[in-house]
Amino acid sequence: MHILVAGGAGFIGSHFVDRVLETYPDDSVTVVDCETYAGNFDNLKRWFFTVGGRMAFLKADIADRDLLETVFANGRIDAVVNFAAESHVDRSLLNSSDFLRTNVLGLHVLLELARKYQTARFVQVSTDEVYGQVLDGRSTENDRLDPRSPYSSSKAAGDHLARSYHVSFGLPVMVTRGSNTYGPRQYPEKLVPLMATNALLGEPLPVYGDGKQVRDWLHVTDHCSAIDLVLRQGTPGEIYNIGGDNLRENWEIVGLILQVTGASRDLLTHVEDRAGHDRRYHVDSGKIERELGWHPQVDFTRGMVESIRWYVDHPEWWQSIRQSDGFKEYYQLVYGQRLAATGGKS
Repeated sequence: MHILVAGGAGFIGSHFVDRVLETYPDDSVTVVDCETYAGNFDNLKRWFFTVGGRMAFLKADIADRDLLETVFANGRIDAVVNFAAESHVDRSLLNSSDFLRTNVLGLHVLLELARKYQTARFVQVSTDEVYGQVLDGRSTENDRLDPRSPYSSSKAAGDHLARSYHVSFGLPVMVTRGSNTYGPRQYPEKLVPLMATNALLGEPLPVYGDGKQVRDWLHVTDHCSAIDLVLRQGTPGEIYNIGGDNLRENWEIVGLILQVTGASRDLLTHVEDRAGHDRRYHVDSGKIERELGWHPQVDFTRGMVESIRWYVDHPEWWQSIRQSDGFKEYYQLVYGQRLAATGGKS
């Protein structure tokens, strides 16, 4: 297959590109990424020296139809996998317009072009957050969507739009909804890389509220193996939940980070919670397990420890990000007043 991977320079997208190029020697990929703050071409550059013409890269905004159409018009696209998204709740609370542009309008461009050029498979990569908080039990694919942030609302809108193209036009769309994903090369605004890099810098680790928010943790390689399986064997029009079944409270994750990095527990600092913070997520992955035979393979403790150690061992990857004006501005907007309000107390 020739696969267009939208958002392929980002965290999960670049790991998916790794999987395709390592596993399928007859496949090729075209990565489209606008290289915003979270897209990093360094995540992909090694492939240019090892796979020849099997990977192409285009720096482009998926909402730019004219530019995107050149990709579809100039070569056969067998499948589209859309990772391109604004994906952080905190940023959506600061400015939601970028989320609507990428997660809805950009997706619309991809769907229209896939329809026009009769693309054989289309996977829309979504999130468990579209279900809203689940105080007990698990979310199934048939549950009502109840998004509670601008980010999750934009993703829910994208899910509905994508499925409508299957119903209305017969486009072979499948939607995946993954749980909290962790692993190497994650932009350091998310919980694990943020807390790990703060610990390594000797800075406070700002934990929202009481830190007892529950998430289901999924290693990035397991997430990508599931998406790959849906791409190749999933049923068009269907939704597939992807969960790691590793429920942990946030403070447990932070505690493990302190343990692995050797940082002082005095750095752990509880700060004012964010607006509308969902208390718990947990998806039921029974459907993808029964129908496609997928099961997560990475042991949680081993995977999390190895991921934290990756940030310990690769300061050259994250230090330039942490030192950039864009990251500093974001960090100050989100955590500056919260940390100041603690007066240095944990």
